[in-house]
Amino acid sequence: MLRSLTALSLTLLAACAGTQTNTDTAEVPNTLTRAEANDGFQLLFDGSSTDRWRGFKKDGFPEGWVVEGDALARVASGGDIITRDEYDSFELRLEWKISPGGNSGIMWHVIESDDVQATYQSGPEMQVLDDAGYPDIEPEHSAGACYALYPPSASAAAPVGEWNRVRLRVDHGHVTHWLNDVKLCEYDLWSDDWNARVQASKFSSMPHFAKARAGHIALQDHGDPVWYRNLRIKRL
Repeated sequence: MLRSLTALSLTLLAACAGTQTNTDTAEVPNTLTRAEANDGFQLLFDGSSTDRWRGFKKDGFPEGWVVEGDALARVASGGDIITRDEYDSFELRLEWKISPGGNSGIMWHVIESDDVQATYQSGPEMQVLDDAGYPDIEPEHSAGACYALYPPSASAAAPVGEWNRVRLRVDHGHVTHWLNDVKLCEYDLWSDDWNARVQASKFSSMPHFAKARAGHIALQDHGDPVWYRNLRIKRL
């Protein structure tokens, strides 16, 4: 009888341990797993508060962006939003969902000088797009690309209306894009290759483009409904 009770106790302990592991790795929207917290990640959005964001060149949070369900959503005209904090080297993780034919983007190293009128004039962009809604789009404009500069190595976006998982790592100028666990592109800011591509693009006329070594992270209001959640960041 004692042996049976001991075996039962061990079984229950194993089950509890398994439950803890599953809970620790479960994808609960807008929360950190224990591993992420231990690794230094912080939430940029907890599912209810917008305190860590404001409008570009604004003190407050614009009305065109709202908390909708478990997401930070662009539902009407309000302009781009940026993080209140600035970042140099970081890893950003998030999920996005776009409307049919929708367009948005994730910018970083964004600055707010008097002669910068839009976030894309200073910050490189990881493209957010309904690829199927743009059948003739250039590869360097498709979802996951470094917009207009580096095309993705594969088409990895989920169908419109479904969530896409992003990892964007900016490590002392070395940048890597992942979308839905597929590594799409990798490049070095300020390298000869980078500079040549910038000079051959529309950004050549923007004197502040990609010049800052640190800045805000921005979510773009491109005129279409878009949703973001699970926004987490770690400084490197």
